[in-house]
Order: sequence, then structure tokens, then C-alpha cells
Amino acid sequence: MKKILFGLVAALLLVGCSPKEDTNTKVEAKIVIGKSLADLTLNDQFEKKQTLKENTKKIIFAFSKDMAHACNDFFVTQSPSYLDENYTQFVADVSSAPSIVRSMFIMPGLKDFKHTVLILEDEKTALGFKTGIDAEKIIVAYLEEGKITQIKTISSIEELKNIIEDK
Repeated sequence: MKKILFGLVAALLLVGCSPKEDTNTKVEAKIVIGKSLADLTLNDQFEKKQTLKENTKKIIFAFSKDMAHACNDFFVTQSPSYLDENYTQFVADVSSAPSIVRSMFIMPGLKDFKHTVLILEDEKTALGFKTGIDAEKIIVAYLEEGKITQIKTISSIEELKNIIEDK
């Protein structure tokens, strides 16, 4: 029995430590002024495909664990419809977490939230959104008819609240 358990643990470690694909290839940045995000489709925390709503004026991106936690901690203090009422959508990047951590801890934890969290799960997809921006900050993309018109980088919840509620 010990040999079987040891074999399973060793196999999991090998899979988790296997070399990643080369990410040095040129990746097209997705958060760029003038770029359209109208066709953005991501799964939410309930694994339901969500497309960018036509009336969305702002998309909040959180790429780091700390910024995602800060955003979610703020959103839970608001009504469940807070983001919708302010024509805003929230995207959290969980792609850098090991898949076992995502499936056992992150995704079940996200299901507790009443607000919608769009999820960047795939590293290749997330890389395009992280290219050319400060991934340790909160990124706000302003939209008009699905196209990015302005990008702001912020680091505080007070700034986040002001941006979301600024019509």
C-alpha cells in the first residue's frame, strides 16, 4: 500500500513539475487601446460560459492573488448586482495556480461569491491579457461598444470603488 501511495505522489509531482511549454514566443497583447473585447467569452466561477455584456463599460482585471482577493473582498461588501448596475465585469486570473490547487481550493472558494467572476484558467489565454501591463496591479479597461478606449492601472480599493461608480 505504501508503494502504491508513493507511486501516486511521485506521479503527481512529475506531472506538476513537467517542463512548461515555451512561452517566449511572441504573444499579442489583448489589453490595448482600440482593441475589441466584444467577443470575450470566459467561464464564470460556476463553469458557465459568459460573453461580454453589450452594455459593459468597464472590465476589472486581477492577475495576482493579492489583487484578486482585494477585489473580491470589496465586491462581497456590495449588493450582488453591484457590478451589473455599474456596467462592469470582473475577470480574475487563476492560470498560474497548479491545476490541483485550482480544482480543490480556488474554484470551490469562488463559488461562494454572489457576484460574477469571469475566470482566466488557461495560461496561454491569460498571457495575452498580461502582456504589456503591470500584472501586480488592478487593471481597468474602459469600453465603448466593446472596444478599449482607456486603460488605468490602480492599486487600491478606494480607487476601484471610485472608478466603478464613476458613470
